[in-house]
Amino acid sequence: MRIIIAVTALLILNSLIAAQGLPHYMNEAERKAMENYVPPVSATDDTNPPPTPVRTMAEWEEVQGIIVAWTSYTTIIRQIVDYAQDECLVFIVSTDSNSVKSFLTSGGVPLVNLKFVQASFNSVWCRDYGPWAVYSGVADSLKLVDWIYNRPRPLDDQVSVAFANYASLPIYQTTVAPNNLIATGGNFMVDGHGTGFSSRLIIDENPTQNETQINNIMNMYMGISRYIKMETLPYDQIHHIDMHMKLLDEETIMVGEYPAGVADGPQIEANLQYVLSNFQTCFGRPYKVVRIPMPPSASGQYPPNSNYYTYTNSVFVNKTVIVPVYGLSQDSTALGIYREALPGYRVVGINSSGMISALGAIHCITKEIGVSEPVFISHAKLLNNSSTTVPYQVKAYVKSRSGISGASLYWRTDTTQAYSAVAMTLSQDTFRASIPAQPLGTNVYYYVSATSNSGRTVTKPITAPQGYIRFRIDNQTGITGTHISPGEYSLSQNYPNPFNPQTVILFNLPSKSYVSLKVYDALGREIAEAASGVKEPGVHKVTFDAGSLSAGVYFYSLTAGEFADTKKMLIVK
Repeated sequence: MRIIIAVTALLILNSLIAAQGLPHYMNEAERKAMENYVPPVSATDDTNPPPTPVRTMAEWEEVQGIIVAWTSYTTIIRQIVDYAQDECLVFIVSTDSNSVKSFLTSGGVPLVNLKFVQASFNSVWCRDYGPWAVYSGVADSLKLVDWIYNRPRPLDDQVSVAFANYASLPIYQTTVAPNNLIATGGNFMVDGHGTGFSSRLIIDENPTQNETQINNIMNMYMGISRYIKMETLPYDQIHHIDMHMKLLDEETIMVGEYPAGVADGPQIEANLQYVLSNFQTCFGRPYKVVRIPMPPSASGQYPPNSNYYTYTNSVFVNKTVIVPVYGLSQDSTALGIYREALPGYRVVGINSSGMISALGAIHCITKEIGVSEPVFISHAKLLNNSSTTVPYQVKAYVKSRSGISGASLYWRTDTTQAYSAVAMTLSQDTFRASIPAQPLGTNVYYYVSATSNSGRTVTKPITAPQGYIRFRIDNQTGITGTHISPGEYSLSQNYPNPFNPQTVILFNLPSKSYVSLKVYDALGREIAEAASGVKEPGVHKVTFDAGSLSAGVYFYSLTAGEFADTKKMLIVK
């Protein structure tokens, strides 16, 4: 490959090639070199966008394998290989496969489902410089897309081409004007339906492109029709969103949560409220939010006084989710949150305390490659329903390159019993079937299965039949989709949010109770008591006026009997 490198970058090239354990962040020499960095380009590289529209796969879709780069943190990578090879191939980028095999064997890891890609590289952070898997149309031929890596590490910048050559896949690169784009994989998440998420680092690192031009490049190369960008965080030095959030599916966002007013907590919450208030899911519904703690260090410190510990930096590998843990008391809680949110998945933890000081964890050192022939199933989950007389229709849009031979709906109301199967009928790529109406209080568990004409069968969710989608038949009370069960205490998210100057807070009491509803600022200081006194059972509505308060993040807390809950709200001016 004919490499073109700017003079300033050349001055540090030798040190970069020799470096082991390069951190996620740039050192000072790299910052200077990046100002004049020109990415590697070969005469055969295709810098045009894909010739037909494409769809970028979501991380929870079926993969043929994941990529790892064999350099630093090899003990952690060995554990990743051990778990991942149960699910798929592991593509190990290395310069000496024999030494890798010896190290794996010495740790008791069997040498199965391994593929070795002979290539040089500068660092372990293949999430950031590795290729993106896209499909022509919706689920046709597999292609790869590669950006300019946002580090002056030219060997890393060539790994995507090396992998494309190894796998005999076409690759399209955003390396030449007018479609030159600097980006990093840890700062990009996609829902598989054309929506992408990043921090505004993508704007800051592309001074020659305005936001509209960036959006156009992402649309041409990756099929991103809606690109959501959030403010960068004060203490996250690399500004990668995978350090504090993760898409669990098309409609669920996992968000890292700090104690009130701590570290990046206020900006993370502001970003979340920006998304919730301005965007809906690909199915036109509010996003569901799963909160997971951002753990402190062993001494109880948070950034900027400690490393950036995070549980959101996990990776899907088909039916397994690998989560970073740190030997902390909070680890078991975090793993439990994943298992609750992702039924049927094998959720495993790998101690990442030895690498987190470099500002990265499990997601940062892995990169997924989709299967050659996916069976793509797009399905809006059924939500809780109050009907006891009308059947519940399940619809699934299904596509595959070879066509779909059939699809089935499987449902049950008891997890100890077998599923009932219903053949789905087809109309314009959408399959339909119904679950019979059920009495109040019933939990319904279901999944969809589809088979391609070539004989490949895929389920939604991918973990079925052990995993499933669940909804409940119940009376529903509330506003803007809030579900309140009359038999339990609950505090709802305020609406609207963000707001100025008024917002509504709902809470439910199952019995007559003395309540106190207080508002606090980001430092935990009480600034108002919105409600107090003895209240009758039922749903209560409180209108809070913040006309005298400054813009920012605030908290409201309800205590009622032994119940207590706190939620965040955002005032904008």
